[in-house]
This record gives sequence, C-alpha cells and structure tokens, in this order.
Amino acid sequence: MKLDELIEYLDYKDLINFKNIDITGISYNSKTTKKGDIFVCLVGEHTDGHEFAASAIENGAAALLVERKVEGTKVPQVVVSSTRHKIADIADRFYSSPSKGINLIGVTGTNGKTTVTHLIQKIFEENKQKCALIGTLGYKLSSNGEYRDAKHTTPQAPELQATLRMIKDVEKIDNVVMEVSSHALDQNRVGGCRFNGAVFTNLTQDHLDYHITMQNYFKAKALLFEHLTEGDFAVINADDEYGDRFISVVPEGVRVYTYGVKQQSDVMAKDINFSLNGAEFILVTGDHINPNGSKEYKVNLHMNGMFSVYNVLAGVTTALASGIDIETALKALQNVKGVAGRFEVVVKKPLVIVDYAHTPDGLENVLKSAREITPEDGKLICLFGCGGDRDATKRPKMGTIAERLADKIVITSDNPRSEDPQTIITDIIAGLKSVNTESVIVEPDRGAAIALLKTIANNNDVVVIAGKGHEDYQILKDKTIHFDDREEARKVFEGSVI
Repeated sequence: MKLDELIEYLDYKDLINFKNIDITGISYNSKTTKKGDIFVCLVGEHTDGHEFAASAIENGAAALLVERKVEGTKVPQVVVSSTRHKIADIADRFYSSPSKGINLIGVTGTNGKTTVTHLIQKIFEENKQKCALIGTLGYKLSSNGEYRDAKHTTPQAPELQATLRMIKDVEKIDNVVMEVSSHALDQNRVGGCRFNGAVFTNLTQDHLDYHITMQNYFKAKALLFEHLTEGDFAVINADDEYGDRFISVVPEGVRVYTYGVKQQSDVMAKDINFSLNGAEFILVTGDHINPNGSKEYKVNLHMNGMFSVYNVLAGVTTALASGIDIETALKALQNVKGVAGRFEVVVKKPLVIVDYAHTPDGLENVLKSAREITPEDGKLICLFGCGGDRDATKRPKMGTIAERLADKIVITSDNPRSEDPQTIITDIIAGLKSVNTESVIVEPDRGAAIALLKTIANNNDVVVIAGKGHEDYQILKDKTIHFDDREEARKVFEGSVI
C-alpha cells in the first residue's frame, strides 16, 4: 500500500520528508520491525517509541508515525496528536477494514468476559454457523480448536486487524466474538472495529491503578456501546449497579436487551439451585422476546455458581438478539463443562477449584459459589494473593472478603512483578479483623502454599485456589517462571485427581 493511501483519512498534523513510498507492514517494536514497515512510535508509561526510531530504521522501517519530529533521519514522518490512538486507524486502513465484512460481537465487563465469549461461540456453532473467538487465552477458530497465543485480552491494533482479515479471507468465518478490555477501549486498540453487538457483564473494582476512578473505568467500558449504530444490539446485565448507566449511553435505534435475576429483565433466571453436578434453574423470557407472553425453560448446567447463571443469561440473550432460536442456544450451553481456569475442578478429594478471580467481586462470587457446594461437615479453604504493580486498594478488600466467606485462608503471592511479595501480603492482611494462626496461614511462596493444603484440607473440604486461573506462568521481579495452579494442585493431591 502506498503511504498516501495509508494516511488518506488520517487526521495528521504534519508531514516531514514526505515520499509516496510503498508500505508493506506496521510495527511498533523496533526489534521486530521489517523492511518496508511504517514504525509507530508509541508513547507509554515506561517507554517512548521515538527513542527506538533509529533502531527501527536500521531494521528496515520505511516511514515513521510520530508525535514529534525525529531528528537525524530522511525517512518520511507522519506527525499525529497520539500515535497510540492513530495506530488503530492506519491498521484498519492497511487491512482494508476487515470488521465491516464480519458479524463482530464485543463482550466487556470486569468479570465473565472469557466464559461469555466461549458460550456465544458454542451457540453459533450449535446453530451451524462458524464463529471465531478472540480473548484472554488467545484466539481460536472453533470451540474445538487450539488456542493461538495473544499477548493481551484484546490484541494491539495491527495484530487485531490482521487476525480479523485472516479470519474473514483465509478461514471464511463470518462471525467473531471478542473480549474487549477497558485498556483496549481507552487506548483505541479496537479503533476501526465495526461492532454489530455489545455485551455488558458487570462492573466492579479493578484496574484502578490505570483508570484511577470508577467513573473513568465506566467511561472506558461505555465506549463500546456509544459507538454502536442503528440496527445493532446491546445486551446488558440489569442487576448490575451500572446497568442503567450503560443503557443510557446506547444510541437511539440500537436494540437493547436486558438479563438478570433480581431486576425485571427480558431474560431472567428463577428457582436457582446448585449441587456438585452444577446449576439448575428456570429461564424466563419476557414480552420483549415473546410478544404473546413470557415463556419458561428448564435449564441444567454442568457449570456451577451464580456467576455461571449470569454468564449463561448473557449468552442466551446475545443469541436471541442475534436471531438464534432459544432452544438451540440452551442445547449448546447445557453441554458446556466450563472454561479453563474458571471454577475449574482439578481434584476430587478434597474438592479443589482453580479460578481466575483476582478482584474483590470476583473472589466474593467464587467463594459464595464454593460455599453452596461445601458439605455441612466440611470447611471452605481459600488460597489467594494479589498482583504486584496493580491497584493496591483492592488488596485489603480481598482480605476482608476471604476472611468473611472462608473458614481458613492461605495468603500467598500471585504475580508480584516488581513489588516485594511481603508488602503485597501485608496490604492483604490489613483487611483482616484478626490474624489467627488457626484460620490464617501466610506463605509467600505460591508453590509451597499450595503444598500446605495437603496438611490442612480434609477429603470433605472445598479448596479454592484463586487469582491465576488458566495462567501457566508467574511474573517475578527479575524473571517469569513456569507455574500453573492446576498442575501444582494435582501434584499435591496425586491419587485423587480427576
């Protein structure tokens, strides 16, 4: 693509050394820049891409997208107000706006995004339609396919647009469901994406190290809904305290569908029961769905917990908004056994559950669900930590929640990153009413902490290992090591593994 074609609709401030050269790719990492790329000088919290422009040019960069002039080079420079936002525009242009030829559904919220996207993918496939998925675990072209690696919940714009183009042209898939993080929305990583539908799961405290306030966090999430256009649909959790606010930002002409358990909604669940086998409830569709009156459907899930009920409601409501028959949707969901690292049972005796819960709300939901299936003569044990270099204000809150809902807690490391693990643990302990050694155990080494479970958990107990879920690594101060909660638990309780 010629440079003038690439920037034709770009709101740039200036052109330096302009030549209408061929651009063969987009890069933002000087180490992986190839000949013919336009190198985007991203400005982040810790690095400034302008400082790596010379290195990128040495590796073959033919042009630069900059926020300020880079001295000492004759390659063309396109000056914009924000490279972080404009990289999405040129990526969309370079890959010829692939999302415009795809039925693209975005799912956003603090918790539940991964599970909901997987459920939606399953529903489309049950309806004999191919559907690709992009999210935390990577991207996959079918529910039975292998994950391909992704560095972020929502990839950076060039990778995202390239993936969408591949899905459309190479794989011939017309439906894509995608997790959309608040960071991706705030940083415009999904800029240029044409969403046909948006789903809101919930909004609770997370990422305040980045967004600072819940208002900013809400505004970032709301962008997904504000950009919908007439004929699109929005699916919103009516029970969430932010539900009405999300509904209020949806543009006129967009179809709005709600789901819930407490608030009157288009799709609801009642008579909910939990057991070791999963959850069962009655699903009710209202007048918005059935003009001739509400209808009821019996639902039996292999998944457990109230959060699973909400996730299923989100999936079913999205199916209805997409024109898929409700019986088809329920048939797909009742066969789902869950998502990796989400309330995943990895050991039978004691019952050991690994979950990604790393927010106060997430931990509370998981522990409440685990309590539902804890035998009367059993204990509920929770092992968790908090991530380093992230929102520190949620640490004591998670300590308070764990102490209130579990019989015993084991406090350990999560991904400490550059922080001292003991400092993080101290923050968590600040939320406890007392540090009774009978009910509170502190072990900074996560592997050693999981090994301790062997000595404190009996066969009829339920153990929740929270925080890392599907992750198979641990980020330390000076390195990243292989570490998988599921593997560690299976090693400790060898002989009772499922």
